[in-house]
Amino acid sequence: MFVDLNSDLGESFGSWKMGNDDQILPVVTSANIACGFHAGDPLGILKTVRKAVELGVTIGAHVSYPDLVGFGRRNMDLSRDELIADVLYQISALDGLAKVAGSKV
Repeated sequence: MFVDLNSDLGESFGSWKMGNDDQILPVVTSANIACGFHAGDPLGILKTVRKAVELGVTIGAHVSYPDLVGFGRRNMDLSRDELIADVLYQISALDGLAKVAGSKV
């Protein structure tokens, strides 16, 4: 039997650290990495992706509403087209960083 231990990671902004990604990554088998709409900045996300690849952790996209202030948890009045575009944008951005690191989402 295989148990997938997963965590939401990559949520830091610059010098502001959210969570303990470096301590969590060695014990998880998959990670939902923030895509920048609710948390995370490009450099922090890339660092998390690179560490996940190094440790063999499967990368998944933690997409969210465009809501930095509410950490992606507030209701947003988005059209269907806006929501689709936002999700595609976030997954594509994370997949681009994953490709740079030698992996994929």
